[in-house]
Amino acid sequence: MEKQVKSGFVTLIGRPNVGKSTLMNHLIGQKIAITSNKPQTTRNRIQTVYTGEKGQIVFLDTPGIHKAKNKLGEYMVQVAERTLNEVDVVLWLVEPTHFIGAGEKHIAERMRKSKTPVILVINKIDTVKKEDVPGFIDEYRKICDFADIVPVSALRSRNLDTLLDCIFKYLPYGPCFYDEDTITDQPQRQIVAEMIREKALRCLDEEIPHGIAVAIDQMKEREGTNGSVMDIDATIICERDSHKGIIIGKGGQMLKKIGSQARYDIENMLEMKVNLKLWVKVKKDWRDSDFLMKNFGYNKKDLQ
Repeated sequence: MEKQVKSGFVTLIGRPNVGKSTLMNHLIGQKIAITSNKPQTTRNRIQTVYTGEKGQIVFLDTPGIHKAKNKLGEYMVQVAERTLNEVDVVLWLVEPTHFIGAGEKHIAERMRKSKTPVILVINKIDTVKKEDVPGFIDEYRKICDFADIVPVSALRSRNLDTLLDCIFKYLPYGPCFYDEDTITDQPQRQIVAEMIREKALRCLDEEIPHGIAVAIDQMKEREGTNGSVMDIDATIICERDSHKGIIIGKGGQMLKKIGSQARYDIENMLEMKVNLKLWVKVKKDWRDSDFLMKNFGYNKKDLQ
């Protein structure tokens, strides 16, 4: 019998310099490439993926929660707050202190409205006396009802196993979203997904294209007999079973056509041989889910 695993989406919030990146790098076990600061308003980028014996955690980046000073700020806060309600767990990273400032109180106010379990992570405990930690925990308990509170030192990798166990406690059982070798989202994957989607748009009838998205499940380079080969597994996601049949086509002909046209472009971009395998899955009404929509890289306005 196959072992049941847990998998889900977790978002990390906290003020700048509380150690979010350090925590991420130590949880994953290696330094993650720094993502570009260029605005990508239509995408909710996956930052990192942790895969272990218990299952998989997909860590999502989200715009910061702050007191909005303008329309753009309001929009960013709305996006962040919506994400908070659509992930499985929120990790709120703070520093060990008896003084809780206005910024943290504002976040706490937002957290109280969220139905998602919030785990408070008190970071940098290596910088304070051990006996002071319970006092910091008590201070934070006063401002919000946390699912759990875990003191850690991201820098010294202290108590991180406890934190991972704690996250898994709140995740649902289900299949992993990503291949176990996936550690972080590469921009290359997004380009490949767009190339496949572009070919699908060209090959299919008018009514289907807007109802599809492409997810790259695996992208791995290996040495072939005549140089490098990139193995790519991708899934075309559609909204209806009838669409699935059309995308696959009679005897799989349509899917082959999309695959061979996309492979040609991807080989040109990567400058190597590509072994592309395509699957088709139905996710009903995915366009109505802001979370799934962002995950597939769509801007809601483009779907009107």
